Amino acid sequence: MAEVKSLAKDTAIYGISSILGKFLNWCLVPLYTYFLASSADYGIVTNLYAWTALLLVILTYGMETGLFRFLNKGDDNPDTVYSTALTSVFATSFIFAFVMSMCAEPISAAMGYSGHSEFISMLAIVVSMDAFGAIPFAYLRYQKKPLKFALLKLFMILVNIVMNLFFLLGCPAIMESHPEWISWFYDADYGVGYVFVANLISTTCVTLALLPTVFHVKYKFDNKLLKRMLRYSMPLLLLGIVGVMNQTIDKILFPYLYADPMEGAAQLGIYGACFKVAMVMMVFTQAFRYAYEPFVFAKSRDADSMESYAVTMKYFLITSFLIFLGITFYMDLLKYIIKDTYWEGLVVVPVVLLAYIFQGVYFNLSFWYKLNDKTKYGAYMSLIGCVINVVLIIMLVPMIGYMGAALASLATYFIMMLISYFWGQKYLPVEYDFMSIGIYFVFAAVLYGVSLLFAHCMRTYAGVDDPWINMGFNTVLLLLYLAYLVKKDLPIYKYGSRVK
Repeated sequence: MAEVKSLAKDTAIYGISSILGKFLNWCLVPLYTYFLASSADYGIVTNLYAWTALLLVILTYGMETGLFRFLNKGDDNPDTVYSTALTSVFATSFIFAFVMSMCAEPISAAMGYSGHSEFISMLAIVVSMDAFGAIPFAYLRYQKKPLKFALLKLFMILVNIVMNLFFLLGCPAIMESHPEWISWFYDADYGVGYVFVANLISTTCVTLALLPTVFHVKYKFDNKLLKRMLRYSMPLLLLGIVGVMNQTIDKILFPYLYADPMEGAAQLGIYGACFKVAMVMMVFTQAFRYAYEPFVFAKSRDADSMESYAVTMKYFLITSFLIFLGITFYMDLLKYIIKDTYWEGLVVVPVVLLAYIFQGVYFNLSFWYKLNDKTKYGAYMSLIGCVINVVLIIMLVPMIGYMGAALASLATYFIMMLISYFWGQKYLPVEYDFMSIGIYFVFAAVLYGVSLLFAHCMRTYAGVDDPWINMGFNTVLLLLYLAYLVKKDLPIYKYGSRVK
């Protein structure tokens, strides 16, 4: 239990930068939706960042997990493992940035952004620096320095936010009063381009801040070690590619599934903005992942490891259900982080939240093939999921728009979760507390259903559609969930004895 408490503590620390950063980014979403000319412009941002997410996975090619594996094996010098991985990722990232910058014009034309080749160059440089920085960030996690990790992540996010505010709010105000101050570098018509400029500046700053960690060890490149690391990591590359495609392929394909490309971009903008409302669940699963991966490898040597994995799964799901209820119960308030012209897309939020929960469970289950060096099974499952996702997106989006994309993601992660569980039980069986987990799931589902029924009855029979009444009723429902959680799995200690 002590290890689980330590994991929870690290998860909280790792999540600080993500939670605060995502919250501040939420505050920027209204700025984007008001500043950009239409939802189609926000669709451009959504589309390009979907591509960068895919490219980041390709450029790290599984080296983060490979680094953890070889650092914890104990067969190689840790400094040699770290420096070998860092050198490899630096070389490939540099080559990628150079080639993409040289070919930016034809690439931007092929993607429909002709005349803005600098978008491609900036994002290529950003994703290359992010890939390089992933290795020292992973090394900080290995060293169990979550606070330094979180501060550096938070530093990058804050710089990005400050630069966004400067370019999108500060500069237009200055142009009205003292244009001579900034006219030498600021173009009022550049618009969405400054979103990418801000990203470039923030990524450069955090890369410089990581240099002490980069040069922390005595460098020694081992070619034979690299070959062994690549053999371990290459299946994870395929796993990572299809895994991130499961998260981003809808945003990549979306504009091309509409007869009118501008309509497709506009609908993608609405879909992408509404994803921001579900970000809390993604932040939680991401923070959990940062702490869970090193925990799994370190814990694998202990006799009670299987019990710890089971307990971790239970508390992960308990917390996930709580987040689901919290977001859906207060949707009438949370929707104001985006402009009202985007509200029609909020119907996808519960579906997206469930998809994130299944994704988190799938990641939680993934330790079985990583510990057994059977990473090819992870690649198989991700490939199966990717095929399912693409087929469903192509079938559903032309019929029901962004709801089709959300449902495709939900079905994909649900199927992947089931496959991983049944395969994993053959190689590394874990006795999960399905009874307790099932009770929490049913209880949360009932509370959510009661919330929807109450709002429907108030509108239909009482003729009242007051969000404050709905949220007040939902608060009572949420307190019921918390009361059960405290009584069942978070016992209160009073006067030195546990209250049961």
